[in-house]
Amino acid sequence: MADEAVLDPEEEKKQIREEKKALKKEQKAAQKEAKARAKEIAKREDELDDDDAGGLSIAMVTIIIIVIWIAILALLIKLDVGGLGSTVMRPLIKDVPVLNAILPAESSLGSNLETTAEEDPYMGFTSLDEAVAYIRQLEREMSEMQNNSGNDSARVEALEAEIERLQTFEKAQVEFQRIKDEFYNEVIYAENGPGIEQYKKYYESIDPEKAEALYQQVIMQVEKDKEMEDYVAAYSAMKPKEAAKIFEAMTDNLALAARILENMDSDSRGKILGAMDQDVAAKITKLMDPEG
Repeated sequence: MADEAVLDPEEEKKQIREEKKALKKEQKAAQKEAKARAKEIAKREDELDDDDAGGLSIAMVTIIIIVIWIAILALLIKLDVGGLGSTVMRPLIKDVPVLNAILPAESSLGSNLETTAEEDPYMGFTSLDEAVAYIRQLEREMSEMQNNSGNDSARVEALEAEIERLQTFEKAQVEFQRIKDEFYNEVIYAENGPGIEQYKKYYESIDPEKAEALYQQVIMQVEKDKEMEDYVAAYSAMKPKEAAKIFEAMTDNLALAARILENMDSDSRGKILGAMDQDVAAKITKLMDPEG
């Protein structure tokens, strides 16, 4: 009965290949989802950058309100309403150039008052109440703009929190990869270690449910090792400057660039790092030696 339960070697190999393909598809789907999420966040940030123009509008409205109030005050002084121009302001600004131009003329105050009132008594408004009402309207609009600006600030804070959360996740992934690599190097791939094939046999012999997750990790590692060999061979065949440009462009996945360089021989690795931008090279070097 035990012999009947053993799979044919060819069937077992076929099953392993199918599992590899399924895992590879799942990895690619996860990477696509992460990239789509990053693009969405970047797009939302760009939209919020456009809202910064609202600050300029608020400033313009504020300036208009100030100018209108100054114009009304200048008009009241010029018309000498309640003696504001002749008795209050004249002693203060009569000797100040430019400002003294708004004072009512001493010799012909009465005639100037009548002429000014007939030509434009309220600086383009039909009444003083209308001017004040317009100012109130501008103040309300400015208040609405400030409220909208507050809402935008809340959205920015939410996006920043999301970015910070993703960065924390990314750091955790890097740390997990470092610990896993250390385990493989010190246990599985150690000089006196049992080797990955023995671990595969062990995983297949234990409880099926627990073995499934462990077995998938081993298969994934085998696939990654093969892909890493292909990466190393491809970049080692390039000129250092060409490889450096590609690594510099991998700003969203410097961890992969670090792993590829780490698996190269020291001579090729040194030439590529030497041809790279100093900041990017420093980040990759830190990833290759997190404790350094």
